[in-house]
Amino acid sequence: MTKSIVTGGAGFIGSHMVSLLLEKGHDVCVIDNFSTGKAKNLPFPTSSKDINTINIQDSIFEGADYFFHFAGIPSIRPSLENPEPYMETNVLGTVRMLEAARHAKVKKFVYAASSACYGEADIHPTPETAAVKIQHPYGLSKHQGEMCTMHWGETFGLPVISLRMFDVYGRNADSTVLKIFLDQKRAGRPYTITGDGKQTRDFVHVTDVCKAYLMAAESDIKGEIFNVGTQEPQTILYLVQLLGGEITFIPKRANEPQEHCADITKIKNVLGWEPTVKFEDGIADVLKSIEPA
Repeated sequence: MTKSIVTGGAGFIGSHMVSLLLEKGHDVCVIDNFSTGKAKNLPFPTSSKDINTINIQDSIFEGADYFFHFAGIPSIRPSLENPEPYMETNVLGTVRMLEAARHAKVKKFVYAASSACYGEADIHPTPETAAVKIQHPYGLSKHQGEMCTMHWGETFGLPVISLRMFDVYGRNADSTVLKIFLDQKRAGRPYTITGDGKQTRDFVHVTDVCKAYLMAAESDIKGEIFNVGTQEPQTILYLVQLLGGEITFIPKRANEPQEHCADITKIKNVLGWEPTVKFEDGIADVLKSIEPA
């Protein structure tokens, strides 16, 4: 049986990854301190484990084939107010997991990187070769985690792949614009849209994202970075139109890109992955999870 480690496995994307791996017959071990993840997201009981403190030679890592590293501190705005924990967890925590994976001699370490590294990109759709333009500590911490991942691949021969995720959405989303809107919808409040709402985001469904991670792990490819998006950006106005409800506009925030769109040519050509869930269908599924049939 294939054994997979999923850090952050009780979180939004991590829990969906756990479900996919179980469906494929993997023996899945989760590492999560439940700071943002929830035990109810998992189909089995799991004790709290923190990537910052777990012994990198803990028995949980023994015999691991694949290592999916999602654990980290999310969100941009809190990182501007208190950046130190982001560096500790997203950078040094990643280094510790890389060392755990190296000692376990895993077949593949797949890192959950962020498209935040592109900042306000000059090229749309944005390819992996675009300039890195860090605009906040969150983006910096995730990019440094990616740099560490690639370094461990080059220096220690650890088979690594980094996937730069764009705007992941789906059921149980925990730190996205969609979650903010859903919370407002549940409370019967109008959606707060920053700026004019014409800014675009490359929304990619979480189930498609998890398939990309599994394909990356099972492939013979290593030492590569891939974008994970749809290359079909949607406006925030269209998102709230699909959700249905009243709107109120607030001033645009600093460090908020106007355009966000992945060039997914590389991952299509190299891994053979492409998104399958239409945006309208994905949002309809999310609405089913919060509204009675």
